[in-house]
Amino acid sequence: MSNADSDGERAELAEPQPPERPDRAMAIFAHPDDADFLCAGTMALWVRQGSEVKLVVITDGSKGSEDPDLPRDRLIRMRMEEQRAAAKCLGVEEVFFLGYEDGTLYDTVTVRRDLTRLIRQHKPDAVLCGDPTSRFGGKRYINHPDHVAAANSALAAVYPLARNRPSFPDLLALGLDPHTVKHVYLCAPDAPDYWVDIGGTIDQKVAALQQHLSQVPPDEVGKWIREWARRDGAPHGYEYAESFRYLNPG
Repeated sequence: MSNADSDGERAELAEPQPPERPDRAMAIFAHPDDADFLCAGTMALWVRQGSEVKLVVITDGSKGSEDPDLPRDRLIRMRMEEQRAAAKCLGVEEVFFLGYEDGTLYDTVTVRRDLTRLIRQHKPDAVLCGDPTSRFGGKRYINHPDHVAAANSALAAVYPLARNRPSFPDLLALGLDPHTVKHVYLCAPDAPDYWVDIGGTIDQKVAALQQHLSQVPPDEVGKWIREWARRDGAPHGYEYAESFRYLNPG
């Protein structure tokens, strides 16, 4: 084998590396507040660096309260308002609410089509979503089935549906041509392989979560988030970090 052949083989086998930042990114999650817990620091950092970041919330958040005196419609409105306020803290200007019922989300063709439509419309270079293989956290946490369904649908929309011309011909009729997402970041996976330094945006992440007054105590959530982010960052030389599994489907 010549040196040229050897060099070519090494280049072909080299692990793909994430970009410093994507030009356009889309975060796709099940509930209001999911993105703020999992990747708000990264979203704020990318916005600060010049990226265009959009957020998709698949469900209506209507199961997010145990208060028997809080009407469902009022809770839905509250959670939408909280999410818009949280996005503003991060510099995210557009939030899309798909309105599926909270607690009964399934990975269906309809959900996949809605996400494919948004990806083809807004053409993100990168998608942030949950890890559908993550089911348990230690002995105390069972991942919400809506999170798993949302992650499965998001990944199916990324590949193959958004880039596959024969998929959803009705979208072609609307002028929505195929689009290839080049980078995927699975948030808080069981086996992370990529960490983002959010030391400069941890305060924005905390501020975003403090907007979710129906879900978290605003005086306590900052302690939780800083502890979690410190635990993620310390082994990698960061004061605060968010962890991901990086995929390069593009």
